[in-house]
Amino acid sequence: MTTSDYSATILVDQNKATAFNAIKNFRAWWSEEIDGNTDQLNEEFFYHYKDIHLCKIKLIEIIPDKKLVYQVVDNQFNFTKDKTEWIDTKLIFEITNEGDKTKVRFTHEGLVPDYECYDVCFDAWTGYIKKSLYNLITTGKGEPNPLEGEGFNAQIVEKWKLK
Repeated sequence: MTTSDYSATILVDQNKATAFNAIKNFRAWWSEEIDGNTDQLNEEFFYHYKDIHLCKIKLIEIIPDKKLVYQVVDNQFNFTKDKTEWIDTKLIFEITNEGDKTKVRFTHEGLVPDYECYDVCFDAWTGYIKKSLYNLITTGKGEPNPLEGEGFNAQIVEKWKLK
């Protein structure tokens, strides 16, 4: 069965525990603009980038060194007509071995090409997963958006001419 949910995969030399711990640390690879715990089961955290993107995300499943599932509880983009995009979607991280490498597969379940935000989100997730998270796992240093700074989000905004 083919799915149209957004997905990205990275392969790293580090072990599954290293990848797992890096994923849980959203501040180190996504954004420093996060309030709350990103690594505690059934806890919500709040992410925002200026008034462009605000969301509440909850960790709903955790299998050590194998899987993390986060549910988007609430979301708001200032550039979409449909204000329900992302709500009740899931961010799924699956960690497996592939030969002598560790494979991290990220799926944003429910983020589909029909969404108004899809092209912007596709570019953003690809950068965060394939560059920032990859770098965090492999070098110990990701490239998250800084506190109230510009960073990668500013590049996305400029590319897509968002407010």
